[in-house]
Amino acid sequence: MATFLLELVSPEKLLLSRQVEMATIPAAEGEMGVLPGHSPMIVTLRGGVIRVRENGAETEKLFVGGGFAEVSPERVTVLADEATPLASLSRAAAERRIAEAEAALKEVSPTDAETRRDAALERLLAARAMLDAAQAA
Repeated sequence: MATFLLELVSPEKLLLSRQVEMATIPAAEGEMGVLPGHSPMIVTLRGGVIRVRENGAETEKLFVGGGFAEVSPERVTVLADEATPLASLSRAAAERRIAEAEAALKEVSPTDAETRRDAALERLLAARAMLDAAQAA
């Protein structure tokens, strides 16, 4: 079966770099399946799970807290704000992150810049996605 190169980079390190059959990424507009030969594009990522398929089976799941993905017909490069294998996620840590994000969102006043409100809301949504992923693991 045809493959493409998937690279997943977090601020700390290169987490993944190998040929895969398919990747599903949490694009801001919704889940996005990528196969070899995909049209070129750059997409914003929301908090969610990247699923990797190799040899006809799902082989890896990683939580990303946001970032960007550059897609080309023969390569996908994911630049993640943070990336964690699902097995390493902690429900307690996700719940703490939700509480912190909710508190930060409450501190945003109606007169604050829209970008500050959006950032606080994205942080909360990513924390909720992390909890969902931790519960599913």
